[in-house]
Amino acid sequence: MGTFDTSQLLAILPQILLVVLALIVLAADLGTPRGKKRSLGIVTAVGLLIVLIVTLAWPETTEPVFGGALRVDGVGKAFQAIFLLSGLLVALISMDFRPLRQDGAYYAMLLFSVLGMSLMAAAEDLVMLYVAIEIAGISAYVLVGYMREDALSAEAGVKYLLFGAFSSTVMVYGLSLLYGIAGGTGYGRVAAVLLQTPFQLAMVAFLLVLVGFGFKVAMVPMHFWGPDTYQGAPTPITAFISVASKAAGFAVLARALHFLFPALNNDWPALLVAISMVTITLGNLLAVPQRNIKRMLAYSSIAQAGYVLIGITAGGVAGITAVIFYLLVYAVTNIGAFSIVSMVASHIDSDDIQDYAALSRRSPALALAMMVALLSLAGVPPSGGFVGKLFLFAAGIKAGLVPLVVVAVLNVIVALYYYLNVVKVMYTVRSEHEEDAIAVPAPSRLVLVLSVTGVLLLGILAAPCYNVMSNWVTGWFS
Repeated sequence: MGTFDTSQLLAILPQILLVVLALIVLAADLGTPRGKKRSLGIVTAVGLLIVLIVTLAWPETTEPVFGGALRVDGVGKAFQAIFLLSGLLVALISMDFRPLRQDGAYYAMLLFSVLGMSLMAAAEDLVMLYVAIEIAGISAYVLVGYMREDALSAEAGVKYLLFGAFSSTVMVYGLSLLYGIAGGTGYGRVAAVLLQTPFQLAMVAFLLVLVGFGFKVAMVPMHFWGPDTYQGAPTPITAFISVASKAAGFAVLARALHFLFPALNNDWPALLVAISMVTITLGNLLAVPQRNIKRMLAYSSIAQAGYVLIGITAGGVAGITAVIFYLLVYAVTNIGAFSIVSMVASHIDSDDIQDYAALSRRSPALALAMMVALLSLAGVPPSGGFVGKLFLFAAGIKAGLVPLVVVAVLNVIVALYYYLNVVKVMYTVRSEHEEDAIAVPAPSRLVLVLSVTGVLLLGILAAPCYNVMSNWVTGWFS
């Protein structure tokens, strides 16, 4: 029995290390003077780097652990790496975001949110899934409204909480329906019973559960919370929920479609195709008129969710590998963009696109990094965003989703317009403050270097990265 317990604990060593790290941060907070709590960001980032290395080096398993509650496979490992990398970069940019209160509670909440997402990616049981979603969600609600003295942040936190509570309620009803049908909570048992369940009942349960997943990834029609939350949240947290929360939602959706709802394999693709088309188009069209850069990136994030849905719908090794690759590119790209937004906002106290005028003269490095990030989001070669979209489109065409891919390609042109508009403002519009240089602190400079390097390397060296991810995904379908 002792051997069994030890092996079960070792299977989730990265998650255990996250809990230990959160406790270390809280303990360090007690002994750190008020003026030096910024150093807690370094403790958090270094700890996340260690956990990331352990996660990548730790062997995956093909069988569920903890009585079937978790499955630590290659796909789960890949998603967990994205969460950890996102948390690491966000911890670094949080250190120099002036409006943010630096304390251990903030960084601990960030770590607990990463922990919840890691459990979401590995969940193989309905109860574990719900608990993991709530750990990640409650931590994120606190982080979004963390600047209590700021009206926009408080409003964003309340809205995020209300929308999250509603979607969780609907999802829990769907999960309870699945439990009632199957008489158990394990994915395998539920999937086996659904094969014998009337189609209408199984589809109702699927749609109810999809509401919760859809909220996490901000796909239409569960996208309403995005713009206000992105605008009001502390900018580092906006970066975090735009990439990590979205990746967690797609991890859960991919696992549920593969392990939980195989009985509906002939029915859900048509629904996701329609949702993907609307999500891509609506996100891009609503991004065009935005004058606030955080709201523009919020609608862009909605459109990006639609692109990822192409890979989810295509499925198979090619589709899921493309999803993981694209989310990795999106993580380093979007966090890079939001780190620049964070620094500019800290300097000029504005998120208006017009206030980015002459950024190329005020800080050539920031302008160049922002241009690289925006062109990657638009899908311009040789960036990782370009290759990531190619992988998604190729998987879609291979799966026969040609109309969806055509819609996505046309929307790339729309997206290019509003991304290039920001580049135009930075490089061609004059400003009376263009002699006022913007300083780049060391942690944020490191984030920018990692972001720009990651975007370019993932574009130039895409094949080896894709092959590693493909090997992780192959175990799902073998």
